[in-house]
Amino acid sequence: MHSAILIFRLIMIPKYFFFTKGVGKHKEQLQSFELALRDAGIQMCNLVSVSSIVPPGCEQVPREKGLKMIQPGEITFVVIARNATNEPHRLVASSVGVAIPSGKNQYGYLSEHHSFGKQTKPQGTTPKISPLPCSLQRMGIQFDPETAWDERKKIFKTTGLIIKTANTTQSAAGDKNGLWTTTVAAAVFVPPENGNKQ
Repeated sequence: MHSAILIFRLIMIPKYFFFTKGVGKHKEQLQSFELALRDAGIQMCNLVSVSSIVPPGCEQVPREKGLKMIQPGEITFVVIARNATNEPHRLVASSVGVAIPSGKNQYGYLSEHHSFGKQTKPQGTTPKISPLPCSLQRMGIQFDPETAWDERKKIFKTTGLIIKTANTTQSAAGDKNGLWTTTVAAAVFVPPENGNKQ
């Protein structure tokens, strides 16, 4: 009984994660979300939204490799950002970022961010958003994304941490004909036993 519980606990701790993103447009909002998941490549999984801890030793892998490590119907844990609009030309964006300390026994943080932009010209623009300040603040580091990089390095050095950061962002302008436009960005966790599916 105890060994079964231990095995279950080990399976529940992900060994890998990857970023993915997508956008979908449809007259129905739910269907546009489904199309965004399809664009992200994770529509075939049973997605379970979780909070934002990256376990110690959890390895980030490229999207293409990560998608090969999941299978249809699998219960898949994700930190997901989602946004939608049916206003023509309105800019929407979804983003997920990660901050991971260099120490092998330290855990990291994932944060999601959703934003609405002003109505754009038809060509649209890319929003300037980042979930990383929230991740770093959860680690006890006050971080201003507007600060120059040299100043940020000083902040990192004073904490004694070397921190790896990364993010993915999906933005889109609302469909000109008023279709629902949905953006998704996600960090997808992969359990250790899926490592041989690469």
